[in-house]
Amino acid sequence: MDGGSWADQWDTGTDPLPEKKKSSGGGAVAKYGKKVGEGLGKTKAAATVGVKKVKQGTSLGFQWIKEKCQKR
Repeated sequence: MDGGSWADQWDTGTDPLPEKKKSSGGGAVAKYGKKVGEGLGKTKAAATVGVKKVKQGTSLGFQWIKEKCQKR
């Protein structure tokens, strides 16, 4: 062997995975950003209502079970 390491033998000096250029996407963001924001607000409101209904239903279910167990 000539004393060189494996990395020295195979190193080409170039990056095999060059970084990709990031585009700003300003046109699409500006065009659809407001609509997406409004849609997320509606989704959040619907999810909040759904969680409240699940919580109320669970509470009523536990209360029913508690009443059934206490009747014995």
